[in-house]
Amino acid sequence: MIIADLYIRVSTDEQAEKGYSQRDQDERLRRYCANNNISINKVIYEDHSAKSFERPEWKKYLIEIRKRNHKSSLVLFTKWDRFSRNTGDAYQMISLLHKNHIIPQAIEQPLDMSVPENKLMLAIYLSTPEVENDRRALNTFHGMRRAKKEGRLMGIAPYGYINRAHEDGKKYIAIKEPEASNIRWAFNELAKGHIPADHVRLQMNKRDGILMGRSAFAKAMRNPVYCGKIYIEDYKQEEAYYIEGKHEALVSERLFYQVQKVMDKRRKVEGPGGRMLVMNVFRYVVF
Repeated sequence: MIIADLYIRVSTDEQAEKGYSQRDQDERLRRYCANNNISINKVIYEDHSAKSFERPEWKKYLIEIRKRNHKSSLVLFTKWDRFSRNTGDAYQMISLLHKNHIIPQAIEQPLDMSVPENKLMLAIYLSTPEVENDRRALNTFHGMRRAKKEGRLMGIAPYGYINRAHEDGKKYIAIKEPEASNIRWAFNELAKGHIPADHVRLQMNKRDGILMGRSAFAKAMRNPVYCGKIYIEDYKQEEAYYIEGKHEALVSERLFYQVQKVMDKRRKVEGPGGRMLVMNVFRYVVF
């Protein structure tokens, strides 16, 4: 009798968005084995993305199949996207399984790999989910970029604002008190030019009962969102630029620039990865 291992994978996002479930896969795999007189040796349950094979349960399985006393000759899953969503990684893993005398097979997309033409079908099965992932990511990127060009800040609202959405679903940021008042107070205190930035930070923390660190505070004071600006990153042939946001500014541009001058006089600001940033007020903020 043929002996098989069952591989059941579903990520948290897939289960929430598409209704995938481990129980459904388990039932279909067991039914297939019963109908084809296949004995089940091991069932592997995975709750992890298929973008790579850096999955906890799959790693344990690879250790297991390298043992000489491993009984199975098959590893079964429902579809090839349960196995992988990365074409290159999938081919390497299939080769590794074959070297350990294990044949991977999708019961709903069966392929006889002894037939050369089936390798083309395998490429389609493996690459289709990868293409879908890439397209989804690109659509998200363009959607967020388009929203920014409309003057709407995307992502988590900075301190002093809160994320909101209109009835049509379009997201925006609104002023949140008392945080907004604390940011205004911090800008006004720093603009005086004789109060250390860290002293202002500690005082602001006491006012609101928060624990904003030095780095976060420095980025906040450099963030042009507070004076009503939104940064549009460079992309392909389009250079980076700033536009007027649709959100309400917490401080005037004049006050914002004054604070930048004060901070520039006191110290050089080191950017991400140890690079020294150009002394341009808006280039201090990384979105």
